[in-house]
Amino acid sequence: MTRDRRVLLAVAAALALAVSRGTAPAAAVHPAAAPAPRVVAVALGTAQDGGVPQAGCDCSRCVAARRDPARRRRVASLALQLPATGQSWLIDATPDLGEQLEVVHRLRPRPAGGPDRRPVDGVLLTHAHAGHYLGLAFFGFEAVNTRDLPVFASPRMAAFLRGNGPWSLLAARRNILLREISPGVTLALAPGLAVTPLLVPHRDELSDTLGFVVRGPRRTLLYVPDTDSWAAWARPLPEVLLRERVDLALLDGTFYSAGELPDRDVRTIGHPLMSATMELLREPVRGGLQVFFTHLNHSNPALDPAGPERRALAAAGYRVLEEGQVLEL
Repeated sequence: MTRDRRVLLAVAAALALAVSRGTAPAAAVHPAAAPAPRVVAVALGTAQDGGVPQAGCDCSRCVAARRDPARRRRVASLALQLPATGQSWLIDATPDLGEQLEVVHRLRPRPAGGPDRRPVDGVLLTHAHAGHYLGLAFFGFEAVNTRDLPVFASPRMAAFLRGNGPWSLLAARRNILLREISPGVTLALAPGLAVTPLLVPHRDELSDTLGFVVRGPRRTLLYVPDTDSWAAWARPLPEVLLRERVDLALLDGTFYSAGELPDRDVRTIGHPLMSATMELLREPVRGGLQVFFTHLNHSNPALDPAGPERRALAAAGYRVLEEGQVLEL
């Protein structure tokens, strides 16, 4: 037995004796505080709703992605996970849900030899654009066939799902359990993990749009994959980051510059340019904020890891979120 071990045993014996006599200080009889659980955010996809390659497109990036699987990008989604328990929540259910669940299951127990009828603990939806909710269909009768899977959505988004097929069938058959959440009202998902929805300006044809402030035991993350120009925000983005004490910001990086789509004016599509975001957040990034761009359109030259746009991002202190990247919270 080592000297240190003997000392620890002697101290423990002395404390036990003191407790039995009622002379120990109150703090000595309280157990040590449990360590904070490990919480991670995992990037399941980083592309705009059409993915990379995009259907029907023969641009250089889509052609390269068809030839080289390493250049493919799944549609933007984030998993929030507690590795110790396997608890997992998705932010958005994309058309790439099947492959993305395989990533989730690396940290989540699953039944052997058969289907997993509850592959995640819940889904948080941002809005009703194609890449963000179409994957809900795979939880239905024809595929996974979940039971009462919690799906968190704004009241308007929930009403859209209840009122339109095939999504209404998911609710009627209790594949999903719609739970309405409100901007500014924090939702505790698990010990050490909470999310607060933010109302985000965007093209809201079918629903409104949410971003999420995700708080772990050590760091806070802001997830905004879709938004109109930062000028459309009621409160400037730097103020929001400061108010929420954000450490990591995963932001809309759909387009790098205005001339990416020769047959469309990207300003009418409603996303901030990466260049505008870099200018807006220059000072917060210098102060330690970490910014990752996600939701990149197939036209975005920053998809090329060796291109000049990626080098310009790195030089300014910004990064493109990588699929499979794990961020500690």
